[in-house]
Amino acid sequence: MKTFLFKTQRTIERPLTEVFEFFSNAHNLAAITPPELHLEILTPAPIEMFAGTLIDYRLKLHGIPLRWQTEITEWNPPHFFLDEQRRGPYRLWRHTHTFDETENGVVVGDSVEYAVWGNVIVDKFFVRPDIEKIFAYRSEQLDEIFHHKKNSTSR
Repeated sequence: MKTFLFKTQRTIERPLTEVFEFFSNAHNLAAITPPELHLEILTPAPIEMFAGTLIDYRLKLHGIPLRWQTEITEWNPPHFFLDEQRRGPYRLWRHTHTFDETENGVVVGDSVEYAVWGNVIVDKFFVRPDIEKIFAYRSEQLDEIFHHKKNSTSR
């Protein structure tokens, strides 16, 4: 099985505890996911996060309704956590979230190891562009969310 790797990082100028708390609340995922995916978290709130937590989602990918389940397989607050697909559209999905406090804020890292049904062409023309678009949208939304929080707390 051919695997692919997608990595991105960004700095958020907020305290580590605040940033980690936002990312560790699974229900915040809907706020940073493109609306055309119609992401819905099916697991009732509140979701207690720890290694072994299962989270169920419903979404539409290119208009096709899908169910997705991930498991938190590693949990080390406030530094990192790892979620892995248990059921869903990928052959493999391992998403490592890292949080490193610096003097400029928190560097939030995303490293996604994934495999697709099909071949390299399916990844190149369909899957990789989708993943890049999702994370670009996520970055824009995080700017909006944390900029608003920064302005509302600095008054």
